[in-house]
Amino acid sequence: MTYPSLRDWLFSVKTFAAAMLALYLALYFELPRPYWAMASVYIVSNPFVGATRSKALYRALGTALGAFAAVMLVPPFVEMPFTFSVIVAVWTGTLLYFAMSDRTARSYVFMLAGYTMPLIALPTVTDPTTIFDVAIARTQEITLGIVCASVVGSVVLPSRLAPTIVERADMWFRDAALYGRETLSGHLAGTGLSAIRQRLASTVYGLEFLLSQLAYDHTHPEILKRAEALRGRMLLFLPMISALADPLIALMRDLQVRPAGLDALLADTAKWFDAPLPTRAADMHDDAGDPVADRLRERIAALQPARELITGWEGALFSNALWRLRQVIDVWQDCRALRALIAHEAGTWRPRYRHWRLGGTERFFDRGMMLISCLVPVSAIIVACMLWISSGWHDGAGAVSLAAVACCFFAALDEPAPMVFRFFLATCASVVFAGLYVFVVLPHVHDFELLIVIFAVPFILVGTLIPRPQFNMVTMLVAVNTATFISIQGAYEADFLVFLNSNLAGVAGLLFAFVWTRVARPFGAELAAKRLLRSSWQDVALSASSTPIADQRNFASRMLDRLMQLIPRLAASDEHRQPSIESFRDLRIALNALDLRRSRHKLSGDMSAAVDRVLAGVSAHYAQCAEASERQNAPQALRDTIDDALGRIAGASRDFIATHPAPEAPTPAGEPQHIGASQRWLRDTRHALVGLRLSLFPHAGAQPPELSGEAKA
Repeated sequence: MTYPSLRDWLFSVKTFAAAMLALYLALYFELPRPYWAMASVYIVSNPFVGATRSKALYRALGTALGAFAAVMLVPPFVEMPFTFSVIVAVWTGTLLYFAMSDRTARSYVFMLAGYTMPLIALPTVTDPTTIFDVAIARTQEITLGIVCASVVGSVVLPSRLAPTIVERADMWFRDAALYGRETLSGHLAGTGLSAIRQRLASTVYGLEFLLSQLAYDHTHPEILKRAEALRGRMLLFLPMISALADPLIALMRDLQVRPAGLDALLADTAKWFDAPLPTRAADMHDDAGDPVADRLRERIAALQPARELITGWEGALFSNALWRLRQVIDVWQDCRALRALIAHEAGTWRPRYRHWRLGGTERFFDRGMMLISCLVPVSAIIVACMLWISSGWHDGAGAVSLAAVACCFFAALDEPAPMVFRFFLATCASVVFAGLYVFVVLPHVHDFELLIVIFAVPFILVGTLIPRPQFNMVTMLVAVNTATFISIQGAYEADFLVFLNSNLAGVAGLLFAFVWTRVARPFGAELAAKRLLRSSWQDVALSASSTPIADQRNFASRMLDRLMQLIPRLAASDEHRQPSIESFRDLRIALNALDLRRSRHKLSGDMSAAVDRVLAGVSAHYAQCAEASERQNAPQALRDTIDDALGRIAGASRDFIATHPAPEAPTPAGEPQHIGASQRWLRDTRHALVGLRLSLFPHAGAQPPELSGEAKA
């Protein structure tokens, strides 16, 4: 076990100091439940200033909104307990849905508003005249704790979030470099590589929430823009490197062809992936660039096959591999530069990779799974309220409230029941700790200074584990629940039966939440992955159809976001047709189809009709997969259609060569100096068709289409 670091100890001491300050002020101002101020400190505190500020702000807003709803809804419906139970459940479920629809720190507003309303409203139904006072007091107590946590976190040795972004990026670089090396070596399958794919996807997906908190860290807007740009290019790296693997495998493994200079180029690129990251911002200025990347691009331009060779299958594969390798190099250089600029907060940046797909902001949400996730707490609250009302248990409101909190906390997880059970265990431990304090320790405490001393050791020790992801939820709950169950007041007052009855209500509520969640959501990640796959196939079919797509940039962004959600849910495997590999191929097919849709209008003669037949075949194939909810093997007829289109493109290229015999000198970008617009569209169409063929038929690389003969009539 790794012992707490100095940063962990510092965070714990700061949090404890803020909690004691909040408790002291709450006692000084004679708030009715001063322990809520102490508990709120542990809820909002985070090792980083930006995260603490954002969580504090949104918790204050969410609490105020929930308290307002309680004040508005309790008086008119208090005489209708069953109706009121449904209203509380619907409010919680609706706000939870809004929270799940927002993947930024702002989602905390809706989450808090969702379960704060039952926390305030349900205990007051027996005396509704107190609802306004309770709502005001609860808001004051929580706001006091929030202010104390924010002030102490900001003033006492504040820890900024930007370095953590860099640390996460460095973890990604290590995994991405290893994955890139293995891919360039022709290794695509294996449990190790599959696990790396899952880590890369999880890292990039998790950065989105962190970046939403970065604005509260007094970070310069330019750094925010660079961090977003870095995440965007990190998203692109995995699909790009997997797209590069297909032509390399087809060329070197299937056809046993190794063009001169390609092995050395790939080896040097892999070596560059392992190169130390820039340590000075000045190294990444526009005028400095990256000499290694520039030399790699020059070598790619020098290796471009002759125009006559590109019309053949080997030449088409080689050209496609070089084209995709150049894109990978551009993206990797951008990632290196952006990481250096974020780390040093200085320097200028000029993007090397530019593409129409960049800039999309749309995210994918599985609305069906979100509704199911929200229906679980809704139904749990209704059933728990029915049991409470029918039993006549005076403290049953506490059981319903904690059941609502637990169901909301973990609703977004594929398998929430295990975490609800951990919540239950943490609460049981808190009841024991609180009982020891209330009946053994506190009777001997006569001043606030001694109270700080007896709280210091256990709370500081528990606080050192809160920054660790594997312990965060449990230790935070232990701290919060213990502070709440002790129920510090201005004067010592303890009744064992009251303590036992009220706290056992919370334990019973959590046990009910666990059982209900287990029954209502027996499915887990497998169903979520299946739904994501089916949705992905539907979008691939749409990308190749004739249906207009309003914004292709956002369409591509949605597909990429869904893929990052899908990959961590797929089990690691050593199979070549491993689900994550196939899912990357699905994305590439969609992007190649979008490229074909853009280029078909620029093609002359019967080439446009041939491309239309390819797109129709791709759309029909994936529509069949979506309808069957199962991946189908692509039909041979679709391969023949793609080969026919490739043959026609090759014929048009040969015609151009025949009428333009003069050699064309390549530029450092790898394009002929005088290449015409029509030839660019032919080249882009050829790259897209080759990508489609390799993705749809990954084992057909050794079976070249007839590109050297005349195109079929």
